[in-house]
Amino acid sequence: MEAVPLNGRESVRFELRRHADIASGTYFEKGDVLLSKITPSFENGKQGLAHNIPTSFGIASTEIIPLQAATADANHRFLFFYLLHPEVRAALVGKMEGSTGRQRVPEGAVCEFLIPMPPGPEQDKIAALLWKIQRTLEVEGKLVSTTRELKQSTMRQLLTHGLRNEPQKETDIGLIPKSWGIQPLEQLREFLQYGTSVKCGYTKKGSPVIRIPNVMDGKVSCDDLKWCELSEKEIESLALEGGDILFIRTNGVRDRVGTCAVYCGQPERALFASYLIRARLKTDQLDPSFFQYFTATAAGFAQLGGQASPAADGKFNVNTKTIDIDRKISVHERKRAALSDLFQTMLHQLMSAHIRVDKLDIDTSEVAALNSETA
Repeated sequence: MEAVPLNGRESVRFELRRHADIASGTYFEKGDVLLSKITPSFENGKQGLAHNIPTSFGIASTEIIPLQAATADANHRFLFFYLLHPEVRAALVGKMEGSTGRQRVPEGAVCEFLIPMPPGPEQDKIAALLWKIQRTLEVEGKLVSTTRELKQSTMRQLLTHGLRNEPQKETDIGLIPKSWGIQPLEQLREFLQYGTSVKCGYTKKGSPVIRIPNVMDGKVSCDDLKWCELSEKEIESLALEGGDILFIRTNGVRDRVGTCAVYCGQPERALFASYLIRARLKTDQLDPSFFQYFTATAAGFAQLGGQASPAADGKFNVNTKTIDIDRKISVHERKRAALSDLFQTMLHQLMSAHIRVDKLDIDTSEVAALNSETA
């Protein structure tokens, strides 16, 4: 099941085994739609398209239902995308059988499910349009990953060699440029403070509250905000200022504990929740963004428990190359989010016939070539 993709990605992963090593499984053929039937995989949209296997058939988990377009005018990619539609999934979830936690969609319920059948050429265009959006979405995802790797590599280089590639020296936190020093964070901050434990809600009353989900990739996200109402005295005490550092002090995911973000003024007049710690730095000695970048490195993350941070004579400044990389990551993340929203919108509009593409000139040659490879 772990080899079956999520979120509309098509290609399944596979491994080659000898026949004698396969004790059980579900037979499928190249090009089949592989639909997971067990909870929560089904609800999460786990399904794949077996177009990339090197053989004419394969064996899948017994928790897979293989499906194929059985008529000449039916496009198996259209079937693949149709089964991703949230309303289709919801309807089939209602037919699940079995005990709680091990419920499954019966194969018969899937086979009896009624599917709208546009003319073959229109199916091809719908499938091609959604496929193109997904391919672009995957490209943006790869660009985000690649740019993140570039950022990590750049930060390692900058924080061990400096801007002038100068000689290094060994310190308690590893190799750093010879001209740099280190100081404990307690000497470089004004104060530390816990946030509010008042219950928050999505009703926009009072002040926005930054919580753990809003601390992402060194930045404060304005998505999924909650709000709370406090007295003016409490607001004055907990109001964030630009440059404040927000640490995650507790989390079920170990690698998230100790990560931090810089508050840059958005959302306005924000407070912060009790599972976060606010640090206000002496910004004439330590730049908040430099500090956040350092904490994201292996050396910085390891030092958070000891509350140590590198410092230098005068104020640290973030290298413009690193800022440019961060901007590229943000651009690609925004593009990926927009494409994901576009895919969901188009999936609904096309599969419900709110938008028709039969009269549009859509190039289907790439998808047709992929289809011929699986024939």
